[in-house]
Amino acid sequence: MQNSVPEGSSGMNEFIDLQSQQPPGSQNYGAIAPTTNTAQFLQTPGNISAKRSYLAVGVLCYINLLNYMDWFIVPGVLVDITKYFNISDSSAGLLQTVFIFCFLLSAPFFGYLGDRYNRKVILSAGIFLWSGVTLGSSFITESYSWIFFLSRGFVGIGTASYSTIAPTIIADLFEKDQRTCMLSVFYIFIPVGSGLGYVLASSVTQAAGHWHWAFRITPCIGVIAVALLILLVPDPTQDAAEGHGGESITSTTQGADKKPGAQSTDSSTWCEDVKSLSKNRSFIWSSLGVTAMAFVTGALGLWVPLFLDRAQVVHDLVPPCLQEPCKSPNSLIFGGITIVTGIVGVITGAGVARRYKKINAKADPLICAVGMLSSAPCLYLSIMLAARSILATYIFIALGEFFLALNWAIVADILLYVVVPKRQSTAIALQIFVSHLLGDAGSPYLTGVISDALQTRQTDSHLGAFRSLQYSFILCVFIGVLGGGFFLLTALHVEEDRTEAQQLCRGIENKGYISTEDGLQDEPLKA
Repeated sequence: MQNSVPEGSSGMNEFIDLQSQQPPGSQNYGAIAPTTNTAQFLQTPGNISAKRSYLAVGVLCYINLLNYMDWFIVPGVLVDITKYFNISDSSAGLLQTVFIFCFLLSAPFFGYLGDRYNRKVILSAGIFLWSGVTLGSSFITESYSWIFFLSRGFVGIGTASYSTIAPTIIADLFEKDQRTCMLSVFYIFIPVGSGLGYVLASSVTQAAGHWHWAFRITPCIGVIAVALLILLVPDPTQDAAEGHGGESITSTTQGADKKPGAQSTDSSTWCEDVKSLSKNRSFIWSSLGVTAMAFVTGALGLWVPLFLDRAQVVHDLVPPCLQEPCKSPNSLIFGGITIVTGIVGVITGAGVARRYKKINAKADPLICAVGMLSSAPCLYLSIMLAARSILATYIFIALGEFFLALNWAIVADILLYVVVPKRQSTAIALQIFVSHLLGDAGSPYLTGVISDALQTRQTDSHLGAFRSLQYSFILCVFIGVLGGGFFLLTALHVEEDRTEAQQLCRGIENKGYISTEDGLQDEPLKA
């Protein structure tokens, strides 16, 4: 289960006109008002062929799959890891917290770099980092558990580069409905990769007899990913410059800025951009909604396989695992559920958004609110029914994941059309930072701490371990309801913020406005 935009967010259609005035791959930092000739100049994505663009998306999707597989290898073999290192629930939760915390601290840094430097170089370095550290962590012995914790932090740093920058490359390669479709495909691989992480970890552990081998598969895939990235993914900024006789679009827009009366924000600082984003209410409320999603998916993603294993022990369906490898099918089943519900949920959310948008401009945040509010009772029933029926638990977990997956097709689209293109990398990075800091950076550890505290009051060891984890999950239900409320607040402001973003990019010179850092000034441009 995983969080920070697939097909169907028809709100992208409004964003398309906004983006069409921005050169693919040359998003200058700040908002400017391009001239009419410049706007016409920016209509095509350089000299990049359609075939090469589609091939690039395929490579980026492949790496996104690998990215989220690495995220969820640890939850897939958490039962074995806790036995191997002899750690408590709170320490097990800390594993994911260290990973996410390092991820979120790195995201703003990579967003800053992605707006200014060669994105392929940054992505290649990130993939090498997380793949190499993952491989190294497979050789750690049980007496050095602290090194394993540290290695998960470095993996988080590597994956932050990809999650922050890759979507902006796709946004630069395509226009209009094609961009929406390609982003849809890209984000479908979040639940698919997450589910495959569980499946890979569990199946490899069972086949090889030790969980260490699960950490030696994805690094090999990572080497292939770097080669494909270097060879097949274009650099939109460079290609746009080559396609226009060596004159980059950056220089073109900078030339437009020199017109009297036109205010340039190319030299705007990161702090100034953050200040501008802080005034965007749709961005703020939707980011808090994403944070609630991250909190729920972070806790459930780590703990559900272990929770189901303890439920089966209570039902005497499986014997207690006293020594790894633990032969439990729950990671495989949960991974399969995550893959299916993720794909179905993303496609359903995209389709509903595309159609509902025709009659309601606030469709995107409203659908996100419905998804969060509907998932909460399903998750509650799955938690409470685990003591009576494992089958019922699986059914309601699937329904809860389905409703959460509805939002993945929409939430990033909201960001794209309420934030001007030149701040999108920074906005994505900030949303990643906030959602993980207040969401899944702490929820796995907090769930483990609550479980440990409750477990000390239980008499029966197996039943007590199950009950303590069961009750600690209830917090996720309340956070899910809170997230639904955040998306409802987003719906109150999304139309206004989307319109303002469009106006900022168009400049609307013929209407007597100029584009500024904080919005539109009602001041005529000088001839």
